[in-house]
Amino acid sequence: MAIAELASMLSRYVSRAVVDRTGLDGAFDWSLEWTNDAQVAADSDRVSIFTALQEQLGVKLERQDGPVEVLVIDGVERPSPD
Repeated sequence: MAIAELASMLSRYVSRAVVDRTGLDGAFDWSLEWTNDAQVAADSDRVSIFTALQEQLGVKLERQDGPVEVLVIDGVERPSPD
């Protein structure tokens, strides 16, 4: 899997844009073990997605502000019956 694909999946998980700035090309084979945040709080042996990324893959997510593409719909009309 390419790093760009990982960034896309992470975007859906964290509900924010995740941009690949690693500069790495090509496909990689990796394994990542993590659990959701609610389970992390209940069990100290489990790690969050952010900890897993850093400890297991050496990838760190950094929060930054920047431009994001947005789709704006100005209006909606029903189609004519023709």
